[in-house]
Formats: sequence, C-alpha cells, structure tokens
Amino acid sequence: MAQIPRHHRQILLPEIGASGQAAIQKAHVMVVGCGALGSFAIDQLARAGVGTLTLVDRDIVEATNLQRQTLFTMADVECARPKADAAAARVRAIDPGVTVHAVVEHFDSENALELLRGVDLVIDGLDNFPSRYLLNDACVQSGVPWVHGGVIGTEGTSLVVLPGTTPCLRCLFPDPPAPGTTPTCDTSGVLAPAVAIVASHQVLQALKILVGASAAVDTTLVSWDFWNERQTRVDVRASRDSACPCCGLGRFDHLDAPAGSATVLCGRGAVQIVPASKAGRFDLHGLCDRLQTHGRFEIDSGRLRGVLDSVLGESGDEVELTVFDDGRAILAGTTDPDRARALYDRYVGH
Repeated sequence: MAQIPRHHRQILLPEIGASGQAAIQKAHVMVVGCGALGSFAIDQLARAGVGTLTLVDRDIVEATNLQRQTLFTMADVECARPKADAAAARVRAIDPGVTVHAVVEHFDSENALELLRGVDLVIDGLDNFPSRYLLNDACVQSGVPWVHGGVIGTEGTSLVVLPGTTPCLRCLFPDPPAPGTTPTCDTSGVLAPAVAIVASHQVLQALKILVGASAAVDTTLVSWDFWNERQTRVDVRASRDSACPCCGLGRFDHLDAPAGSATVLCGRGAVQIVPASKAGRFDLHGLCDRLQTHGRFEIDSGRLRGVLDSVLGESGDEVELTVFDDGRAILAGTTDPDRARALYDRYVGH
C-alpha cells in the first residue's frame, strides 16, 4: 500500500492542490525574529512544507519566553541556546526535508540585503520599529513581499506589503515613533493566543502569495483587540503614495543609515547602546513609570538609572540599566553587544 504524502491534507485543498504544494516546497521564506510571532510562524511554515527557511535572531532563549514562544523548551533555557539555533533544530525535528539556515545575528543595514538574496518572502517577527522600517526598505528595494505582524498586550496588527502593488509601511506610517514612546512586550505583557492568531494570519497570507493566489491575499491593514473580541480592517489600497520616500521616490533612508552602535566599554563590564536615530526629547519619566514593575528605577541628573530584576549578566549579577535624555543607554553587567541590544529593545523600546 502506497504511503500517504506528508502534506496530503493540504494538497486536498482545491486552493492549493499538487501544483500549489510544489510551489510551496520550492519556496525560500525568511523569518526575521524567532520570538513570539516568529516561533508560531516558523512552526506552521515548516509543517506546510516550505522548502527552505532562513531564521534570523540575535537573542537567546529565556524562561519568560516559554509562555508564548512555542518552539522552545527548558532545555534551551538551561543552555542559553540562541533562538535561531533552537528554532532550526525544532524545524529539523518536525521535517528533516526542510532546508533550514540559522542566522544568529542582529538584523541591520549591513546584512539586510545579503540576507534577502534568493528569498521569496519574509515574515516579520521583529520586536522593534527601526528594524521593521529597515526591513520595509530592504524588501521594497529587493522586490520581496513581506508580511508585517505585531502584538503588544492583547492587541495585534498585520499588513501585507507587495512591493510595486500595495502601499509599503512608510506610505501608511512615514516615520517610526521616537525611542521610548511606545510600550513593549516586556513592559506591557503579551497574550499568547493573540500571538498565535496574528502569526497564523501572517502565514495564511504567505501561503496565498507562494501558491500564486494574489487575488485572495488580504491587502487590508488588520487590527485586533482580542480581549474585547474586536477586529478592524482598513482598506489601504488607495494609500500607495507616489511621494513615499521609499516605494515612491526610491529613497531608502533606513537601509542607507548607519546601524545604531553597541560598544563594549573597556574595563567596565558594560555595553553602550546608541540608537540609530536619537530622540529629540526622550521621555525619561514615562519610561521610568513603565519600568517600575521590572526593577528599581529613578531619575537623577537627567538620567534614568536602575537594576533590572531577574535579568542576569555573564557573571551572574543583575544587569544595571542607565538611560540618558538623548536615548543613549549603558547596560552594566554584560559585555555581549547583541544581548545588550536585545535588552535595550525590550525595556527601552523604539
């Protein structure tokens, strides 16, 4: 008796069929950010039979990730395994036939275009706005579709960007919010079912694109308030802007800008983070209020300073965070630039 193909139930769908499944298996999808959204999306993409996955993330697995990041286990936490490596191992366990590349790097202007080479589609699993605007620039310049997703608290959003066809991120939101002005998952929490729904929406649109079902792709800006069971859709097709700096004028400001620096401070056991765009007026008081549930923080002499509870550096000591009024920060207790960047994005935000 012949063995039923692994993707038999998917091939039965008339919307996909054998030809669609073949297209999925030939596809190369990159997931940038292997945390909450990325974790759900990677799992579904692997099970759908996407032939090649490139997984990009700079961070390591921590115990607080396990509430919503479904690819990881305590074994990954105990060995501080990089998320990209842990996710790749899980993909290989799900389907050894999937070619998977783990990239344990910070996604920035120096590597974005190279990472996109040969990629058919990108899933956004990022946790900060500068990286999303950079991704938008890189995908528009490269002509690669990408599917945005974001979840904070119990709310989420998703948007498909088809370069040359739909509005890009900058058509709708010309500039990212200033550093420190928006909540993050680490300051406002995140509901795991909300992550699962947004990531599923992202993967659904990705599969439609990969099988060539362009007419079925959701081209609205979708917003959810999951706790109150509300969904909002905004038709943005008419919002494609010929004066958009990115997709209209071909000016890739975020891609061309130098990456924000992370410098190890010699002899101090600390890393200085300088964001790529400094805030003109950084709201230290608002940030101090948000951080009170994460440590002991106070403002003195124009700087915010405190210790992040339960965040340990390489020596086992708690990490101390100092933020200046221009958005610059020093994280003492770690000498790992990628770790410091990740902590900055979590607790200071963009």
